Amino acid sequence: QVQLVESGGGLVQSGGSLTLSCKASGGTASTYNIGWFRQAPGKEREVVVAVSSSGDNKYYSDFVKGRFTISRDNVKKIVYLQMNSLTPEDTAVYYCASGPRFGTIQSQYDTWGQGTQVTVSS
Repeated sequence: QVQLVESGGGLVQSGGSLTLSCKASGGTASTYNIGWFRQAPGKEREVVVAVSSSGDNKYYSDFVKGRFTISRDNVKKIVYLQMNSLTPEDTAVYYCASGPRFGTIQSQYDTWGQGTQVTVSS
């Protein structure tokens, strides 16, 4: 069974950049689809980006298009989320999740990491 550990969160000024990593252990790297979700205080968790197991299919939410980039290294079993031009509205706990199907629905993902905090100051 796949286990996920996020890293790379932190405090950054508005306009800055961060790169989050989602390291997978167990399972077969090429068989899992990955989604990044985030939850801000007082808000529901929402999808940010998603990438298929092969890396061929990618989804970006409208609010991150042109600013965030998802990539993956199946040899290292790491999925990266490069975040540029961050704003205070991006402040949230970011979670990566894996599942057998590529998509944007949380219920499609059956394994979740513990989350990493991203805080963007104005």
